[in-house]
Amino acid sequence: MSTLPSKQLETFDNAVPERDYTIHIETPEFTCLCPKTGQPDFATIKIDYVPDLKCVELKSLKLYFWSYREEGGFHEKLTNQILTDLVAATEPRFMRVTGIFNVRGGVYTNVVAEYRKEGWVAPTPVHLP
Repeated sequence: MSTLPSKQLETFDNAVPERDYTIHIETPEFTCLCPKTGQPDFATIKIDYVPDLKCVELKSLKLYFWSYREEGGFHEKLTNQILTDLVAATEPRFMRVTGIFNVRGGVYTNVVAEYRKEGWVAPTPVHLP
């Protein structure tokens, strides 16, 4: 196999650092293991962020997600760990990670974790009729 899972997140320079804009990333194929049973858990992970000077490189993000496939963890911990790792790599102005975990035993779990750079203020949205 030419690629392997990795916790190493790569970045590239933001081409438009003077502007606030949102990057939305979504992967419906996140998998990890239940820490109690060892059975697989499946989730959609959504990332919304306003970059500052760096953006996350997508192939490294795919390999990063792949690295969780054989790891056990509670949904809350995993979602927050993904946020922590992405913030450390990219140092964004704002980031939100949402973990939407598939039903297990009749229970759905959605976890939302956010980071806001100190001093950053979200721009006022423009609402057009």
